[in-house]
Amino acid sequence: MRLLALLLVAGLCDLGLCRTRDPYVWLSYLRSRYRSYGALQADTSGGDCPLECDCPPSYPIAMYCNGRGLQHVPFVPARMKYVYLQNNQIGGVPDSAFENSTGLVWLMMHQNLISSDQVGANAFSPLTGLERLYLDNNLLTSVPDNLPASIRDLRLGGNNISALQEGAFQGMDELAVLQLHDNNLQEVGGALKALPSLTLLDVSGNRLRKVPELLPERLHQLYLQSNAIEAVPADFLRKLSQVQFIRLANNLLTDDGVPANAFNVSGLIELDLSYNKLERIPPVSTNLQHLYLQANHIKEFTLGSFCTVVDVRNYSNLRVLRLDGNEITSGDFPQEAALCLRLARSIDV
Repeated sequence: MRLLALLLVAGLCDLGLCRTRDPYVWLSYLRSRYRSYGALQADTSGGDCPLECDCPPSYPIAMYCNGRGLQHVPFVPARMKYVYLQNNQIGGVPDSAFENSTGLVWLMMHQNLISSDQVGANAFSPLTGLERLYLDNNLLTSVPDNLPASIRDLRLGGNNISALQEGAFQGMDELAVLQLHDNNLQEVGGALKALPSLTLLDVSGNRLRKVPELLPERLHQLYLQSNAIEAVPADFLRKLSQVQFIRLANNLLTDDGVPANAFNVSGLIELDLSYNKLERIPPVSTNLQHLYLQANHIKEFTLGSFCTVVDVRNYSNLRVLRLDGNEITSGDFPQEAALCLRLARSIDV
């Protein structure tokens, strides 16, 4: 045993480690050298930490396991609040994965290989205080069952979810941010209607052909770009009285698919209609500040789309107006445009 210890020290000296007295340098080497054994080592806080992860003594409630080539969820000590498992090769989440760590607040599992058939029906239900759950860029085909009602930020983008079950978000009254972008959704149905706290919904990059009808009334930001939407309902923004940001770029909108005054609502701050098939500028509220219409087929500048009355009291509050990539030039602007759009910081044609 004495000879073995001498050989070990000699080997470390060959690596130059015997010249340092910093215990963390030695610890980092030993953990990386024996990481594959998967044993547990004690940290200075008195708890355990998987060898394949880092649990900083200065922040003992956080466990960093990101980018370690993990194929399974490691043991999570009960004291943990924040667990980072992203950028691995984890394929499933069994019901027992977090039964020892029910106090988690953040759980990051994006950029893995998690498939729906490998997620237990109650894999996340023990986490009754969970606020953030990131499952984006996995292989999910459906929303996991029995998600905690405490979640405020749920990210499911970059999966292959094709439908939302009616009760997928049942009881999630605290959910404020829901990201479902870059999936395979053709419709949303009524799965989102009963989310009273939802303020941001991202369903961009799907296969939607129409604007979802049953949406929470408190939405502030609605992202619908890169779908196949051909028309918008005449009153959909009046039902969403608190919406401030709408993105409908990269769709199939035509003039016939945009009813008069559909976007002329006072609360809207930013509207993105770029990369569609519009030939006219739709009427907007004078309160609108950012309007993106580039890469359409607009043939004329209609001042009435911005100001119904042109005088010193009825000017538009636009700061940014994008009209480049259309069929008009700056010479098509009427002289009165200087009054109506006098606060615009940037007009691109």
